[in-house]
Amino acid sequence: MDKSIKINLAGLVFQIEEGAYRILRDYLNEIDARLKNVPGGNETLDDIESRIAEIFQSQKGLAGVISSENVEAMISIIGKPQDFEQGEQASGPPRYNSSRKRLYRNPDDSIISGVCGGLGAYLNFDPVWIRLIFILFTISFGIGFFVYIALWIALPNARSDSQKRELYGDNYNTRPTTGKGPSFVSAENRTGGSNTVDNAGNALNEVFRAIGKFFYIVLRVILVGTGVTLVLTGFAMLVTFILAFFFKYPGVFFNTSFDPDLFYLPDMLDFFLSPGLAPWVMVLLSIVVILPLLAFIYWGLKMIFWFRVRDWIVSMIALIIWVMSISALALIMFNQGISFAQTGNTIDQTIIETRYDTLYLKIDRKISSLKFDQEISLPENEYSLYINKQDNELYGRPELEINFSEDRNVKIKVERYSHGKSRRDAVEKAESFIYNYRISGDTIFLDQYYQVPAAKKWSGSWVEIDIDLPEGTVIWIDREAEILFDNWIGNDISSWEVGDKFWRWTEEGPVRNSKDE
Repeated sequence: MDKSIKINLAGLVFQIEEGAYRILRDYLNEIDARLKNVPGGNETLDDIESRIAEIFQSQKGLAGVISSENVEAMISIIGKPQDFEQGEQASGPPRYNSSRKRLYRNPDDSIISGVCGGLGAYLNFDPVWIRLIFILFTISFGIGFFVYIALWIALPNARSDSQKRELYGDNYNTRPTTGKGPSFVSAENRTGGSNTVDNAGNALNEVFRAIGKFFYIVLRVILVGTGVTLVLTGFAMLVTFILAFFFKYPGVFFNTSFDPDLFYLPDMLDFFLSPGLAPWVMVLLSIVVILPLLAFIYWGLKMIFWFRVRDWIVSMIALIIWVMSISALALIMFNQGISFAQTGNTIDQTIIETRYDTLYLKIDRKISSLKFDQEISLPENEYSLYINKQDNELYGRPELEINFSEDRNVKIKVERYSHGKSRRDAVEKAESFIYNYRISGDTIFLDQYYQVPAAKKWSGSWVEIDIDLPEGTVIWIDREAEILFDNWIGNDISSWEVGDKFWRWTEEGPVRNSKDE
């Protein structure tokens, strides 16, 4: 570590490293060389030393040791020596070239964000009247508010001395030095007759400043509340998605009317998508969901803690990745959706011509005898699929409905439905479904499930079983057949009332038979 040297700047004593001292010495010598032949140069150099002392105080304090990094940071704030004019032709104190004036927000004359103070400094106009104009247009037309917000977003803040020189131009030496300073008035106008105007301007500025602080506090409260909401919502949704999508544990977050396994997609994608697409869909879907949630959390933290970082590059990269991911995911799903463009079906019908007064409906092969890893059930058991990952097989539960027959025959009709790229493709898929039933005397045996052939993808398949009974037929329905019934049977019998009961079919609908009482 370099040895330290004591120096005196503007009456303040600082400890500075030897290397930092050499940089500071060369910096001040170069400025002195540029200003020594300029009228008022010595006063300007004194002002610069005072400003350097203020910066060193804010960086290290009187008890700290000034390093080379502190000196470099100070130079970036005040500006390089070449920023100062030189030459014997210059008259008056050194000023920044007014031809390079730029518009900034002015932190030295700020009520809310420094927009009006910046306009006043740039136009050499009292910002009090600019503030009054904004208020007038905000109250009258509302446009003042939006113009102010646009300027707030568009204009950078004049933080360094070089930026303030660009803002003030030739009036840099007469600028207000703090946010509580007087309104901007050029040196040429500061005469004894302007005291009344200055006092009125200062009074209005204090009024605006008080109003600005009030609205600033309200805005901060709103932003903090919004930020907390974004953080909590984003975090909760992110945890929910990760648990449901990757760890198969969504049951905590969803209503019990849904089967939790329905939300665990990785087990099902191989059966619903073309080979090789499942991993891509998982990756793309994760990006599409997780990136916005992370953005919610990040924006919420920025609103709460009000920190500023240069994150636009990262934000743009994240936005590009998200747009590309959602576009790729949409393209994949569109291509897969083409295979659902048409609907096709096949019908198998059996007629029992032998007259039976009483029929029995029983279950042959049961779902409980199946080996499956995953069950997908929609609410109210309207649709169910069973996945056997080991054998790469899909099973579904058919729907059963009993209706009144117009003739004297018992009819059993099995309809298989599927989707495909064309109607022919859909019909071929429907024909491949395997569903068995049999009739033995007065007993109808039904399977509780149908099978999609191995290695076949799910194509929106379902199977319907219709049994038409002539008037007066009595049927006993097995309790295990109850799972096959849709919400309603015939007219007004809900499925939970059906099992282990005798029913007599009439033209008006099923009636509880006396055998069951």
